[in-house]
Amino acid sequence: MRSTNCKLASMLVALVLALITVPGALAQCGFSKNYKPASWQPSIGTAHLARTAFDDGDADDASIVGMWHVIFTAKTVNGNPISDMVIDNALTVWHSDHTEIMNSVRPPQDGNFCLGVWKRTGTSSYYLNHFAWFANQFPNNTNNGIGAPVGPARFTEKVTVSPDGQHFTGTFTLTAYDTGGNVMVAFTGALSGTRITTSTTTSDLLQ
Repeated sequence: MRSTNCKLASMLVALVLALITVPGALAQCGFSKNYKPASWQPSIGTAHLARTAFDDGDADDASIVGMWHVIFTAKTVNGNPISDMVIDNALTVWHSDHTEIMNSVRPPQDGNFCLGVWKRTGTSSYYLNHFAWFANQFPNNTNNGIGAPVGPARFTEKVTVSPDGQHFTGTFTLTAYDTGGNVMVAFTGALSGTRITTSTTTSDLLQ
């Protein structure tokens, strides 16, 4: 019996010593003495989710997220080469959730907002799938300034952001449909974008 009691006493002493040394070991690893697993663990989860939601590529990528002034220059129409023709002058915003919105140069009464979704395709390179939903014919010479109804149009874009993150260049396709889904006209061309910042002026956009 005495032997058993001695063994129990030795185990208790070892346990007490171990508990005493744990806070010191945690402090040496960089944790606070007030370290609480239950409160610390969720913070890791939150940080991980936030990074996933707002990360649009590798750390070395030039981000597409932000507001841009974009010029679309058509080079072909219905598969035939044409002289360079600017067919849109737009303001766009690429969001961190991989959606995009564009304010086109079209008059508001004929439909000038359209929406898209994008993905990263390579280092500083991105692909956009973008739709202008049902609108009205533009230009037009109607008495009320609103053209006849037309169907949707689909843009696709392949762009690469410059290393400084302030410009992008690329190519686009634009296919416009009638209300029955038949192709009315198709363009291909080049586009260029300049990032809009808190210092951008109206004169900068009109150049």
